[in-house]
Amino acid sequence: MTAAESPGWVKACPLVDVPEDAAVQVEVEGQPICLARVEGRVYALEDRCSHADIPLSEGEFDGTTVECWLHGSRFDLTTGEPIGLPATEPVQVYQTTIEGDAVLVRLES
Repeated sequence: MTAAESPGWVKACPLVDVPEDAAVQVEVEGQPICLARVEGRVYALEDRCSHADIPLSEGEFDGTTVECWLHGSRFDLTTGEPIGLPATEPVQVYQTTIEGDAVLVRLES
């Protein structure tokens, strides 16, 4: 059974739509998701800064860290934890996998 056939996994976009060392916003089942590609791995997180409700997909990426452009809050792409003020609340992260040429996101835990 592939991930696409398993409960909770949803196709987010083609892999070519997520450039290396950058991010894009996709909508998965009505939820805005930030997909970031770093060293070939794709990370998925809620596309909303927990401090100012700004899309994190518009932020600056440095390794596995994203910085919100508005006030400089930084988040770890692997955990969603804030690692730089003013944000103090984490953002939701989602599991990802690549199947063929598609990025899949697991919305259910």
